[in-house]
Amino acid sequence: MDHYLDVYHDLLRDWQGSDISFLEIGVYKGGSLDLWQGFFGPKAKLVFADIDPECRAMERPGLTIEIGDQSDGAFLDGLAARHGPFDLIIDDGGHKMNQQTTSLRHLWPHLNDGGLYVVEDTHTSYWPGFGGGLRKPDSMVEVAKQLVDQMHSWYSDEPHFKFYSAAQQIGSIRFHDSMIILEKRLHDKPRSLTARNGAVSYSTVQVDSRNRKSVF
Repeated sequence: MDHYLDVYHDLLRDWQGSDISFLEIGVYKGGSLDLWQGFFGPKAKLVFADIDPECRAMERPGLTIEIGDQSDGAFLDGLAARHGPFDLIIDDGGHKMNQQTTSLRHLWPHLNDGGLYVVEDTHTSYWPGFGGGLRKPDSMVEVAKQLVDQMHSWYSDEPHFKFYSAAQQIGSIRFHDSMIILEKRLHDKPRSLTARNGAVSYSTVQVDSRNRKSVF
């Protein structure tokens, strides 16, 4: 998708030439290898993964290629143990629902605080041939929607809606056409800020209040 380039420009322009640790799932013909190596430069640690053993031939100095199935949790755990943690993870692999959701579940713990997890081609969440379908609960888009709720579980009064650790780990979730971006931001209970006569005070009332009748 050509609009991905605009999204990445806005998202990563401050990271250009940095020494980040990077993982991309999906090599195919290797088109993105030159792109990312040129963008991040020689200080970056670049790791790619693909299911096709022939992709190993594209390995070069400054760039590692691992061979394995992204729907195999054991493979992902081993890859992360060898090369992680990562600052940026991009899933541009097989685009099937079990592949995208398994990769997120196993790799998210190996994303650094402040890091980004990007899932490309999420239009396949609407394709039955990829395990998707409109509002199918285990599609990548629906999983991300659930994470929006979980991110806000600090504030829920619903007895059936428990507190989720995602609330302490996710800083933001961005939806673009065919693209989902999750920012990892480790944090404690959110606080509101009040300034009066030059004095600043903090409060957790927004989180601690229950049975609210008003936002005030």
